[in-house]
This record gives sequence, structure tokens and C-alpha cells, in this order.
Amino acid sequence: MRVSLHPLDYAVLAAYVLIVLVVCARTVRRAPDADELFLAGRSLGAGVVGLSLFASNISSTTLIGLPGAAWEHGISVANYEWMAALVLIFSLWFVVPVFIGRRLTTVPELLEQRFDRGMRRYLSGVTVFLALVLDTAGSLYAGALVLTLFFPGLALAPTCAAIALFAGLYTAAGGLRAVAYTDVVQSIVLLLGSALLFVLVWGQFDYSWEAVRTAVAPEKLSLIRPADDPSLPWTGTLLGLPILGFYYWTMNQYVSQRLLGARDLTAAARGSLLAAALKLLPVFLMVLPGVMAIPLLGGLERADLVFPTLIARYAPVGIAGLILAGLLAAIMSSIDSALNSASTLITVDFVRPRRPGMDTQAMARLGRMLTMGLVALAALWAPMIDRFQGLFAYLQQTFAYVTPPLVAVFVLALFSRRIGAVAALRATLTGHAVSLVAFVAAQCGWMPLHFTVVAGVLFAMTVGAAYLWQFAAGADRPDAAQLGSVDRRSVPRLSPGQRVLALALVAVTAAIVIALR
Repeated sequence: MRVSLHPLDYAVLAAYVLIVLVVCARTVRRAPDADELFLAGRSLGAGVVGLSLFASNISSTTLIGLPGAAWEHGISVANYEWMAALVLIFSLWFVVPVFIGRRLTTVPELLEQRFDRGMRRYLSGVTVFLALVLDTAGSLYAGALVLTLFFPGLALAPTCAAIALFAGLYTAAGGLRAVAYTDVVQSIVLLLGSALLFVLVWGQFDYSWEAVRTAVAPEKLSLIRPADDPSLPWTGTLLGLPILGFYYWTMNQYVSQRLLGARDLTAAARGSLLAAALKLLPVFLMVLPGVMAIPLLGGLERADLVFPTLIARYAPVGIAGLILAGLLAAIMSSIDSALNSASTLITVDFVRPRRPGMDTQAMARLGRMLTMGLVALAALWAPMIDRFQGLFAYLQQTFAYVTPPLVAVFVLALFSRRIGAVAALRATLTGHAVSLVAFVAAQCGWMPLHFTVVAGVLFAMTVGAAYLWQFAAGADRPDAAQLGSVDRRSVPRLSPGQRVLALALVAVTAAIVIALR
């Protein structure tokens, strides 16, 4: 499929790129040190934190993957979105105060304080791998896929490389400050573009929800699906999605770096609440257009073409350019976030411990070089994703097999006073060994369980393995300093107002789920 754009659409896209460059130029500091490059000098306010959290999550893979999955399976895919709001609130209540109180630079630092350096490096290495293979490469592929449809003559691989170069340069130059402030612009653009597309597609049904319900099968309009549902059973929603969400919103440096860069707990708390509220919008702005496309787009070859086809078919002149600007915003916000977090992890968790005498300027230079190297690797891998069945499935299934053992050990670090370093590492390795076998079995068609249910099983198995290894290790018990590193009594606490707002968001989320169940 090839479509063409009006000159006005090109002007809108050019204006967006110019605005991003201006914002980036105004936020870049000359010769930033490591704290500035990686954490924006711990100076980010609530609005920047919240909008940047949202923008880094709503990537091009989301803009393309969510409508495609909804077109193929129905609105149950929206469970990932509302569950994210609940996970953000849980993390804000129990984890974020520890992050801010300990003044961490990377999330894996906490595992070193609670366990040992081996656990820190293990989590850091896995996070860098996921940031490269999933977050960065997935976003490059999704963006290049759409751009090749709207710009005849572009090839997939060179387009991936061009996007990577643009995002890599401004991330390397400005660090987290440039990433966060450009994310503010990009979150506004992608929300506006998504809202316009929702309105345009709903207009094909005369803005009548009853007309949508008449045209779409009832099972496609239900969030909670039966236990044997092939797309997302209710058991997977209950057992697996909280685990996947906890890794993404709490343990993933790609996201948590904004919280670590907040000026204080108040900024981090308000930013988290803002992000949680914004995460409810994709249920309507990104999932429902995909469901409404079921009767509108009946002959597509693959689900990943739903989003670009809706733009090509229903967006008028100028609006198509704005929606595509939203897509570019999503591409840049996810790529810059993943690159900045991966370079932070490599520099702080691997290089600095081996070279403790390295000054902050040298670390900053290394971080910039790593950023460009990582984006080059992601650009090489991105075209390979075209061989997978669907973009959203590629992302979620990989997370489902890799992250549950890490989440299990992280949760034990926070809430168990018995598990020591040896048991934690052995349990993580055991969980990943089992997950590898399960992944191979799934690829061979031998695994009857949905991957979200598998995530819950892997989590439970890893927790059980940790206690078994702890029993075998005997004397390997955490000392007072290790337990003190996660003691919430010694860190700042949420204010009563913040707690009330969090509970109100839980109520709103519950109301949405009940209405669309």
C-alpha cells in the first residue's frame, strides 16, 4: 500500500521537527556532567515528569500496535493500558519514595544495596538488552513502516537508520533534560493526533456508540475475556499483566529515569499521578479506533497496517500531517528514552565500578558515545522485526518470558526480610532457565498457556525457588544495612492529598473497567 501526502501535510511535519529542534537546543547544556546528562541535575518538575513518562511509554509501537491488536482481537488489548495506571499508583505508594529517598542513579543500584553487585549487574544487563531489542528497535521499525507507506521511494532499513541518527544525536547532545523537555512537546502532539484520528474514525459511525455496537461483534467490545480466549484471557489479565506492568513502570530504567530525575518526592508523586491519569486515554483514543476499523477495513493483510490505513483513508489535508507528526513524536520519545537509559546503565553500573577514578565529564563523554553505538545496533536489528507476525505480539511476548523472574526477585527485595543475595541470584537464574524452556515450547506449539498466564507462573516459580535456595544457603541472610536500604520508614512519605488523588484514580479506573467489561 502506498499513499501520498498533500504539501500542507509536509509543512505540518516540518513545523513539528523544527519545534523539537528548538526545544532541544534551548535545553542542551554545554559540556553537561554525568548528573546532568543522566538525571537532568535532579531538577525535573511534576509536569515534565508526568508528560515525559507518558510520552516515553506511548511509542510508535503503541500507536501502531494497539489499533492493530484491537482490530484483530478486540478491546481486551486495552487491559494493558488501564492496568498500567494501577501499577503506577502501586509503585508510587510503595517504591517511588524509596527511589527518591535513596537518591539512586539507576534502579539496579537498589538491588546492589539490598543484595550484592551481581544482582545489580544482572538486572542492568537484561534491561539494556530489552531497551535495545524491544524499545529502540521496535520503535524504529514501527516508525519506518508507516513512513515508507506515506513517502514513496523510502526503503525500510535506510529509514530506520535515518530515524535512529536524528534521535541519537539530540539524545547524546542533551541527555535526560533534552529527552524530558522534548517529550513534553511530543506528548502534546501525539495526544492531539490520536484524538483527531479517534474523532475522524468515530465520525464514520455518526458519533454513535450504538452504531459501533451494532457494527462490531459483542466479544470484540469486551475487556474481560473468557479463560480460553486466544488474545488475552481474564486469567492473564489478573495474573500476568500486573507483573509485566510492574517491570515496565517500576524496574525499567527506560521509564524510571524520569522519576529518579525529579527534584523531590512531591514532583515525582504528582508526575506519576499525571502519567497514571493519561494512561487511561489510550483505551479510548488508540484502542477504540482499531475496533471501529473492523467493519471499515476488512481486507487488510496484517494488523500493523490498521493505523496508517485509517490515516490514509479518513484524515483530511493537514490533519494527516498532524497525525503523522504525532507518530514521529512517539518514535522520538521512545527512542530517546531507551537510548539515554541504556547508556546510563552501562556507564554507571558497569564502567564506573571498574574505573572509580573517572571524572563526571569523562563519564558524560562515554555516555554520549554509548548512545550513538547503541542506536546503530538498534537500527541494524529493527528491519528484522518485519519477520514477526505482529508488532504488539513481538513486544509483549518477549516481555512475558524475560521479566517475571526479575520482578519476583525485586518484589522479594522490597517485601521479604529473609532472602539473601545468593538465593536471589540463584532464583533469578532458575526462573530464566525455566522461561527459556517455556519460550522454546511456545514457539514449537507445545505450550497451551497464554503468555500472560505463563508470566504469572514464572513469577510464582521464581518466588518459590528463592525460598528453596534460601533454605539451602542457610547462613546467607540479609544484614541490617541491606534491609535498611528498602526500609520505607526512613524515606519521605506521600502527603494525604497525594494519597486521596491516587485512590480517586483507582476509582475512575474501576469505573472504566466495569463499564467496558
